[in-house]
Amino acid sequence: MKIYKIHEMAERLGISVKTLQRWDVTGKLKANRTLGNHRYYTEDQYNEYMGLVDDKSRRKVVAYARVSSRGQKDDLKNQIDFIRVFVNAKGVILDECIEDIGSGLNYNRPKWNELLESVMNDEIATIYVTYKDRFIRFGFDWFERLCNQHRTEIVVLNNIETSPEQELVEDLTSIVHVFSCRLYGLRKYKKVIQSDKEVLSHETQSSSKTLSE
Repeated sequence: MKIYKIHEMAERLGISVKTLQRWDVTGKLKANRTLGNHRYYTEDQYNEYMGLVDDKSRRKVVAYARVSSRGQKDDLKNQIDFIRVFVNAKGVILDECIEDIGSGLNYNRPKWNELLESVMNDEIATIYVTYKDRFIRFGFDWFERLCNQHRTEIVVLNNIETSPEQELVEDLTSIVHVFSCRLYGLRKYKKVIQSDKEVLSHETQSSSKTLSE
């Protein structure tokens, strides 16, 4: 999203800087403010003022950050700060910063699902993440294709420092545990069948019948 300094916006609108400052005070055309308290304006503000775009239909630019546990809250801030520095250097303004807590294996994260719903409603233009696994641990390419179908771009900044190795170990351990439980369940079920005389008797009768035929 392109941004304009106050004199650039005034020139584009064909008015003086003092008039634009007065409009900011009166609320006719509110300015954004930098950390140094300098006024700036966006392309969307210009389009809205000129009646070129309905602001309600404007698609958002979003930063998405995720950690696995509440003990990693500092990492959430680090991810958002990293994204902010990147987009500011590109002259891009974030409309929303989403901070999520939950495993990358969990497809039921409420905030993540709300983001996907917004994507499918064509409300999101761009999603910034510091690393692929911050968005989803596995299946990123599939979700990226889904987003592309709704004209949403996922920008991955590839900052591996925001992807803790411990999280990967925990997720892999979780996967192994799930499959181990399933394998144990299958073995246990097999033993139950083998010890069930009624089932064995039925299988024997079925085998004898098949052979006689």
